[in-house]
Amino acid sequence: MAQPSTISPATLLKDELDIVIPTIRNLDFLEMWRPFFQPYHLIIVQDGDPSKTIRVPDGFDYELYNRNDINRILGPKSSCISFKDSACRCFGYMVSKKKYIYTIDDDCFVAKDPSGKDINALEQHIKNLLSPSTPFFFNTLYDPYRDGADFVRGYPFSLREGVPTAVSHGLWLNIPDYDAPTQLVKPLERNSRYVDAIMTIPKGTIFPMCGMNLAFNRELIGPAMYFGLMGDGQPIGRYDDMWAGWCTKVICDHLGLGVKTGLPYIWHSKASNPFVNLKKEYKGIYWQEELIPFFQSVTLPKDCTTVQQCYIEISKQVKAKLSKVDDYFNKLADAMVTWIEAWDELNPSGAKSAELPKGASK
Repeated sequence: MAQPSTISPATLLKDELDIVIPTIRNLDFLEMWRPFFQPYHLIIVQDGDPSKTIRVPDGFDYELYNRNDINRILGPKSSCISFKDSACRCFGYMVSKKKYIYTIDDDCFVAKDPSGKDINALEQHIKNLLSPSTPFFFNTLYDPYRDGADFVRGYPFSLREGVPTAVSHGLWLNIPDYDAPTQLVKPLERNSRYVDAIMTIPKGTIFPMCGMNLAFNRELIGPAMYFGLMGDGQPIGRYDDMWAGWCTKVICDHLGLGVKTGLPYIWHSKASNPFVNLKKEYKGIYWQEELIPFFQSVTLPKDCTTVQQCYIEISKQVKAKLSKVDDYFNKLADAMVTWIEAWDELNPSGAKSAELPKGASK
């Protein structure tokens, strides 16, 4: 069992983590997060009209990029970054130079635990990322590295060391992350269930990753966190984080990395318009019935030992197998390659840092 640290993990990673926020509005919500976020560097990716001024509260250390900046920095490769969609956040992952990323939406507020205490979501994500994952054998007490837990009887000792954790996927109180049909059927439903649990998603299982309360180890998995082509000029929206999650999980499984889900919770304050969402999602709702079996059956060759190599291989399979679903997937596969090229240009040592970690298994 992991021993509790006498120093806050958040304090330890102050200079190793960037907070990435996509937005179209003033970031007043940061006032609520000030006690937790102020020590950190923020990367703000402004979507929509680049001439609009985004107000950031005083006292925060940040850099802000709008569409003009993206075009200037990436040149023709900026075509891989979505416009008028929160998928633009992945540009922040690309320009960051830190080991860890936490990304949050601007309608996500500080939640309270059952005792009424404010939840430091960032600190919990860091704890998740700094402790191992157990993707090869499920522990019925969930995360064995948490205080008060351990491996249960019958858990193989050979697997108790775990593997490096690449992704920490947090959840939401109040407004659940529902698709448009579910929103329409349950317009008043709110999530008030606080489940005090963290678990590793087993190898071979993909999942619906939500990008509004998400942390990851950029050095281990960063190049896979591409949020696709969504929004303006594209036939689909609201599947940006889903796409990134499916690709990331397949690559984590191949490289022997872990993905955790559960704590921490944030308070999701605002339900988006279900009719607008349905217009964005409706093709994805059909397509996902073929996309999910595709990702469940993807295999990567053993000579793919970096995230970039894995991602390029997935792009080839997307073009070969999903183009029959819609020509959009030819365009998306090309954008996946462009994304990796742009990542490597801005992160010239990226290929080296993304190599299979010592002790991880394929």
